[in-house]
Amino acid sequence: VQLQASGGGLVQPGGSLRLSCKVSGTNFRIHDMGWYRQAPGNERELVARISHDGGTIYSDSVKGRFTISRDNVWRTLYLQMNGLKPEDTAVYYCNRFTSALWTWGQGTLVTVSS
Repeated sequence: VQLQASGGGLVQPGGSLRLSCKVSGTNFRIHDMGWYRQAPGNERELVARISHDGGTIYSDSVKGRFTISRDNVWRTLYLQMNGLKPEDTAVYYCNRFTSALWTWGQGTLVTVSS
């Protein structure tokens, strides 16, 4: 399985970004998926997940600001991030939501700074 995340960049506080993650090598539509992030010096954490049938759950830190979605035709996972804060600065990764994770992709760096 290959996970190719993109869409990161430098944004000012309060700004928005939309991340994408192209998933190949698996039947994407059957998997519950998640967006994870890892800030410098911190453990990787789950910020949002979406079930195979579209149900979503968010961490308290991003609830109301981030929206996870998926396109099963294009096998792509999305994360719309609004109201970005400096504490959202991290490398963002996608993976399935399960104890048996796929090998991590390279992630995409999001930097929130003025």
